[in-house]
Amino acid sequence: MNRVTHFEIYTDDPEAVQPFYRDVFDWKFSKFEGGPIEYWLVTTGDDKEPGIDGGITRPREGQSSGTLNTIAVESLDRMIEKIKQCGGEICVPKMAIPKIGWLAYAEDPAGNVFGIIEPDTNAK
Repeated sequence: MNRVTHFEIYTDDPEAVQPFYRDVFDWKFSKFEGGPIEYWLVTTGDDKEPGIDGGITRPREGQSSGTLNTIAVESLDRMIEKIKQCGGEICVPKMAIPKIGWLAYAEDPAGNVFGIIEPDTNAK
């Protein structure tokens, strides 16, 4: 079964809203270096507790502020084909997130956007 493993918060000023989440929820932020965009990792709690961690960044061109979930998959290429066959669309093509995996963004038939990631520490 494919599960949601990561969330992303999109905002025009990621650094300005970090204190809000830090003060309200005690989340921790660390800048991710070496990726294709400016990005901060969000740690929401202890790995031994239920829940997921995420990230915070600026929206891409044409994207609005909001929250997006990313689902881990065994094969990104197969999932991209399955999404297309089922009436979905790939809105951001496959890209490498160095040392993390292969990522793409898709849209369901109703226009809801979500991420799909194939974990791969060799991704470059």
